[in-house]
Amino acid sequence: MTRAAARGWGIGSGRGVAAAASVLIVVVYAAGSGWLVSSGDAWYRGLDTPSWQPPDLVFGVIWPYNFVAIVASGLAVSFQGTGNARAVWLAGLAGSVAAALAWAWLFYEQHALWASAVALVVAAVATLPIVAVAFTTRTWAGVVLVPYQVWLALAASLSISYARLN
Repeated sequence: MTRAAARGWGIGSGRGVAAAASVLIVVVYAAGSGWLVSSGDAWYRGLDTPSWQPPDLVFGVIWPYNFVAIVASGLAVSFQGTGNARAVWLAGLAGSVAAALAWAWLFYEQHALWASAVALVVAAVATLPIVAVAFTTRTWAGVVLVPYQVWLALAASLSISYARLN
């Protein structure tokens, strides 16, 4: 790759750093949530479940989609967005992921149902700016994040329901 081509892709620039940071945050998200969720499965299975909870198969389909969508949108914002868009993306993504991992820890490890519900509401709200930045950078990048945003809102409402029922 020529130096000009490398500069065009932002390799070695803020664009490349933002892209690498986006991917790293998603890897931490996937690994951390997988580890935390699996740690409390037996306890979770004993809880009273909201009547409208999706079947386990839905979780197995939506999470891989969400992780791929976040990476794809993150790359679009990193390479095609403005410096401000990249900053909003990284701050919003890091905040949302931190809150989502806090939810998993609070729910599965601490069994703190109300605190975990609050953490998931925070994650859903923190995701709104990244969806907006993705839309303004490339429409398709925002569109692919809509299911993730909907999923977080649904998950937050499920978490609140778990807290009410248990």
